[in-house]
Amino acid sequence: MISKKLEEAINYQINRELYSEYYYLSMASYFNSVGLSGFENFFLIQVEEERFHAMKLYRFLNEKGGRVNLQAIEAPKTVFKSALEVFELAYEHEKLVSQLINDLMDLAIKENDHAAKNHLNWFVEEQVEEEASMETTLNKLNLIGGEGHGLLMLDSELAQRVFTPPAK
Repeated sequence: MISKKLEEAINYQINRELYSEYYYLSMASYFNSVGLSGFENFFLIQVEEERFHAMKLYRFLNEKGGRVNLQAIEAPKTVFKSALEVFELAYEHEKLVSQLINDLMDLAIKENDHAAKNHLNWFVEEQVEEEASMETTLNKLNLIGGEGHGLLMLDSELAQRVFTPPAK
């Protein structure tokens, strides 16, 4: 059985993962509107990853005897100035999600819930990759000045990204 406090915190994190999905869908839509389909693809893959994260927490909470209580998902930002701005925002967002996961892990430790700690280890490791992915692309955008031929080359690179669901 899971503590009420941890159940509430995991429900909040499910909401944050679904918000991330929504936020990245908004970013994908922006890239579609400016004709950068590779960047759009990058964020559509992020959408799938965030849904996977939410469902991983959903399943865990149900398996632990908790109750998933879905909350309203706030509207994300929809107007962006450039690819550079989008990746700056996405990188900052991933750092925020990392902090939320760390806070959740701290609570699992405090509650002495070994199953939750074990489950959350995957998310801690995943956030290292999520931040690195955003930072790497942000660094590339900064190197090319966020425009011109470099932007188109990066667009082609990002078009190759695919979603491979991790093993449970």
